[in-house]
This record gives sequence, C-alpha cells and structure tokens, in this order.
Amino acid sequence: MMERKSRINIVGIPVDDVTLGDALSVFEDLMKGPRLSLIATPNSEIVMMASKDPSFAEILDRAELVIPDGIGLLYASKMLGRPLKERVAGIDFAQGALERTAQLGYSVFFFGGRPGIAEKAAENKRREIPGLRIAGTRHGYFTEEEIPSIVEEINGSGADFLCVALGARKQEQFIDAHRDALHARVGVGIGGSLDVWSGSLKRAPAFYRKNGLEWLYRLKQEPSRIRRIRVLPAFLANVATQRMKEEL
Repeated sequence: MMERKSRINIVGIPVDDVTLGDALSVFEDLMKGPRLSLIATPNSEIVMMASKDPSFAEILDRAELVIPDGIGLLYASKMLGRPLKERVAGIDFAQGALERTAQLGYSVFFFGGRPGIAEKAAENKRREIPGLRIAGTRHGYFTEEEIPSIVEEINGSGADFLCVALGARKQEQFIDAHRDALHARVGVGIGGSLDVWSGSLKRAPAFYRKNGLEWLYRLKQEPSRIRRIRVLPAFLANVATQRMKEEL
C-alpha cells in the first residue's frame, strides 16, 4: 500500500504523486483489502470544489488513492515546487482497472449515467476486454429512499469493483457513505466515462490529450461546461496564494 508521504497538498486537498502504472498497482493491492476502498480522480475544478466544502475535502482525505486527473493539477504542483510525475486521466485509469479486473478474475458493476448508458457501456466493454465480467448495471437516477435497495442490488450482484458515475462529489459521497454496507473491494468515481464508453460522448483525439487540451474538446461538445471552466483562474490564484504562504 502506498504511503501518505507521496501525497502533496494543493489548496488544502491531498493529491497522490503517481503514474498510471503506480495507480494500477495500488488498485490491485486494494482489491485484496478487507473492506471497500475509495479511489478519487479529481481535476482542478473538483479540487476547488472540495476546498470550499469541508465535508467533501474530508472524503478526499480519507480516500485510499487520489489520482491527479487534470493538467491544471500538474501546473499547480510545479508552481508549488513539488511537481507531480504525470497527469493520470481518470478514464485511462478506469480503463486500466477494468483490464486488470478481467485479468484477475474479478467482476465490476457500473452505476450511474442516464437510463440505458451503463448497459450500453457494459455491452461495449464486454466486447472490447476479453474475460471482463460485468456483474450488473444501474442508471444514476434515484431518490434517497431507494439507496438501501441500490446497495442491496450491488451486493447481490457479487461485484468486486464498483464504478460510480454520478458526477463529482455525489459519486465520492456515495462510495464513502456506504463503505461498511457495500461488499465490493474498490469503488471509484468515474464521472463521464460511462458516456464515453457507451458511445454517447466522444473522447478528445490524441492531439488534445497529449497537449493538455482535453478540456477544450469537451467544451466544444458541451458548451454549458464554460461555467465550470471559469473556476480555473481562481484555482491558479489560490495556488499562488498557497505558495506565497509557504514561502513566508
């Protein structure tokens, strides 16, 4: 298990300094654990969200692994003089985790997205990854009263790995709140990955990903994301403030 010393603090939120390979090795270790572990994949927008929400910040602090998903976190780490090894895109980590799940004989449950999305994503992944066992799927629309039955459904499926696509904060809150009730060994918040895997949303071409411009491609597909991207200047300003305080 990775030691906490590999974590760096970015505006009060812990982020693990890992490569994709490191993260997948930790995933394998956590899959052998005695209870549900949380893996979070925040970008700079989510880090900003957590910096303003103490309860969310505490969830990320408790997470067994916090992966740096977002070019903004790399810039921030360099500004702070503690450069992260690399950006680990959440969707790349989730893909690798599914491949390891298949290789090791585990099963996965897809929870989230609009009705039909998880099922289509499961269908595509079964075809793409030899030996992948999808224990079950469920859309992400539910009431508070339905949560116990959802936990029962996930447990009844026998899933070892739980992918939750409810959007940032809500997906991590769900995993953290039900650590003791859920029987899966690892839960990860995967954001919009089910939309991409289902084919309803296209991922940015390699050029955009390689040059840290995946956010721009997403903005072209979903113009409403402009409200979320506007937090980036404030994020970098907060990082600059953190650096000044640390230098005093």
